[in-house]
Amino acid sequence: MRRQFPFSVARLARRWRKLLDERLKDLGVTQARWSTMVALHRGGEGVTQRELAELMSIENPTLVRLLDNLEAQKLIERRPCEQDRRARRLHLTPRGESFIEQLDARAEGLRDQLLKDITDRELETCLDVFDRILDNADKVGRESAESTSSNNG
Repeated sequence: MRRQFPFSVARLARRWRKLLDERLKDLGVTQARWSTMVALHRGGEGVTQRELAELMSIENPTLVRLLDNLEAQKLIERRPCEQDRRARRLHLTPRGESFIEQLDARAEGLRDQLLKDITDRELETCLDVFDRILDNADKVGRESAESTSSNNG
């Protein structure tokens, strides 16, 4: 069962993205674009590109291309950062806010379908376990980084 765990989580994540992607197709955004919009919305108005890249765990050049496309679709706008002239702060446009509302509504419908017959208690237990696994993953990541830095120093 423990060997199956990571594969089940990965399959579930892929299936979620695929189903949601199908529900958002008519909005003209790819999975990469809508996930960027969600991260921006969750990260809060005015995050910098660098902060958003860290939040999404992707490289800045990859994010720049996504943001260029979202800006061309008039879903986001980049504004100068008052504290750092080189940085740009990211904001959802009114069209972007409307997109997020539509995405939320469609995601909620899909969530309801996928969680059918699953009790709140079962879901709470599942999420608690995921949080503990993520905590363990963070520890492993820190230990790995410390090991790498001590081997290089």
